[in-house]
Amino acid sequence: MSDSTTAPVSPVVLEAWFDLQCPDCFRALDDVRALREKYGDRLDVQLRHFPLAKHKHAYAAAQAAEEAVEQGKGWPYAEALLARTAELGERGEPVLMEVATELGLDAEEFDTALIDGRHLLTVDADEAEGKAIKVTGTPTYVIDGERLDGGQSQDGLRERVEAIADRLLGA
Repeated sequence: MSDSTTAPVSPVVLEAWFDLQCPDCFRALDDVRALREKYGDRLDVQLRHFPLAKHKHAYAAAQAAEEAVEQGKGWPYAEALLARTAELGERGEPVLMEVATELGLDAEEFDTALIDGRHLLTVDADEAEGKAIKVTGTPTYVIDGERLDGGQSQDGLRERVEAIADRLLGA
């Protein structure tokens, strides 16, 4: 997802490879929020899509998140959707539309985007890039070329990201 949490030019980029139906990614939001709070606009957190095959609605969720980016609410949409991973798993695409409506997004345009597949290439490109850099699970972070895999355990991930960011920022 091309939407980021800060201004377009930031000294340090943190890519967060997420599956928007992944409960572990929802838990990882606490770390993302803490990193945003600590570093502010010195850290550009970019959400990247890596929908896992085991989550049958994750691919559509990634497309929906891209439409939210187009409508100016990429991160708020992703966060709201991650808060409803179980519901998304049970009810599917209607949840995508409900979240869009709750955030005041154009639901008709959302529906059209999911039907016409206008964001397929973006999601496919993220997924292909993730595979190329050996992302295997979510959440996975990439900072300064280092891949930090949170798919098995998130223990210590935030501290590792902070250590790299501090080094890069000269903190």
